[in-house]
Amino acid sequence: MIIETFSYPRAAVIGNPSDGYFGKTIAFLFSNFQAKVQLYQTPELDIQPQRLDNTRFHSIRELVENVNLSGYYGGIRLLKATIKVFYDYCRECNIQLDNRNFTIRYDSNIPLRLGLAGSSAIITACMKALISFYGVAIPKPILANLVLSVEDKELGIAAGLQDRVAQAYSEPVYMDFNKKTMEKQGFGNYEVLDASLFPNMYIAFRKNLSEGTEVLHNNLRARFNIGEEKVLEAMKTWAGYTEDFREALKSHDYKTMHELINANFDLRRNLIAITPGNIEMVEAARSVGASAKFTGSGGAIIGTYENEEMYQKLIKALAKKNIDVIKPNIVN
Repeated sequence: MIIETFSYPRAAVIGNPSDGYFGKTIAFLFSNFQAKVQLYQTPELDIQPQRLDNTRFHSIRELVENVNLSGYYGGIRLLKATIKVFYDYCRECNIQLDNRNFTIRYDSNIPLRLGLAGSSAIITACMKALISFYGVAIPKPILANLVLSVEDKELGIAAGLQDRVAQAYSEPVYMDFNKKTMEKQGFGNYEVLDASLFPNMYIAFRKNLSEGTEVLHNNLRARFNIGEEKVLEAMKTWAGYTEDFREALKSHDYKTMHELINANFDLRRNLIAITPGNIEMVEAARSVGASAKFTGSGGAIIGTYENEEMYQKLIKALAKKNIDVIKPNIVN
């Protein structure tokens, strides 16, 4: 029997980048792209590479382009680290695993290095496949923690909980990472939201604009850790935006949601140096009346639009700058 599990890219609707800083945020998954993991029993444990895990290239240039896109190890390291973290968790919790081995492979068409949580989608799908194969029950908040530990502890990749919580729940989630709560129970307070409440939303990205989320995360982390007042106040403000957005969502207050999305980015722009290409995407979207902010840490944007007429204007305006626009299929 072949076990197939799926995970999807994440879009932060409001509140980011406060998820790693005891803040609040709202995020959802969208199924326009996906990471898929296949796992089945075999005599030996075998991890099979995906197309981005090439070791043979037509030229040096092709090798360099591959490294720039997917790093030196592609997704193989993600699977190895996930299997190790899963095994260590089971051992620490006295969960007995049987002696079966397996072959595992993954495939993903999630655009890389655009702040869409493509790496954590692969890890989450892998973790869910292992859970299914061995019949282990792991609570969703703990699953999110384990996925995060694969990246930040095993692989040294700067990351926060937001992506992993959304992918663990596979539903839109309001997340409160209050420090006292996190210290007491090891995870935040998470509330599942109704996908049908969200307004008309778009996601846009330029595939050749890829800077990697760790650049922003490391800069903010250092400033947060030294207690820079401007950063601490911004985190409180983003948390407030999240609270206001949740209330506006429940009352169908689309105007307020539009304004909060714009305010989220504007605060970010005042706090952090943002590249011209990223600013161009936001300003192009806003030029037709849509709201716009980052979906994550740059490279892709998310926002609201009023109607189909505005959406078509949005497509036209962004196409002139080689920016793709999609309507996200929100996973619920």
